[in-house]
Amino acid sequence: MENIAVKVLLIKDIDVFSNLTDTQVERVARASSYRKLYKNDYLYRPGAKKTYVNILEKGTIKLGNDIDEDKSIIRHLIFGGDIFGENVFTPSPLRNEFAQAMENSHILQIPVPLFRSLVVENELFASDIMEVIIGKLNAVEERLHNFVFKKAKARIWDFIKEMGKLKGIRIGLDECLVNHGMSHKEIAFVTDTSRQTVARVLGELKESNMIHFSPRKPHKILIRNFQMG
Repeated sequence: MENIAVKVLLIKDIDVFSNLTDTQVERVARASSYRKLYKNDYLYRPGAKKTYVNILEKGTIKLGNDIDEDKSIIRHLIFGGDIFGENVFTPSPLRNEFAQAMENSHILQIPVPLFRSLVVENELFASDIMEVIIGKLNAVEERLHNFVFKKAKARIWDFIKEMGKLKGIRIGLDECLVNHGMSHKEIAFVTDTSRQTVARVLGELKESNMIHFSPRKPHKILIRNFQMG
């Protein structure tokens, strides 16, 4: 039997659930279930029913759309503590994107009927969920803006710095080590560039001593002169 108390602590530690009452938190804890994914496992694919809203306890999940057999567009990266699959209020009962683990990941799943009832019951929670949805829409708009107005090198450099803020480990006073776990091809899909451009830009940043990485472990990048702000 799953430990309800552990799930209660996890839920209370997620910002978007901060306005739930203790009774509501306990309802979520009792109704939710854990799901473990290994690297490259899919949580859902386009056409799957909207059965659960998900909290990522740990790991990294990518949300995206398939363009063809060899190409996908990564729309969002989900990290520990994030909620995803929360937009369950559209007319369609089916998912229009995929959710795939980029590393071993643990997920807490909340049944959609319960999630919807909480939104109706709790105005503050409804407002928090709306902010999450709007935030993701704004992120897509900003990405489109960057595609139009920023060159490829700037988009890739911004991506590396953002990964440092989200997943990085501070090393000393002004360096940050980030294990983004992504291939050049995946970075290209996130930054709207090409795999060749990603490889070239990373090489240029390394030559300029802005970053450092080993050819054997290119997914681990040390960012020089890293600023959190």
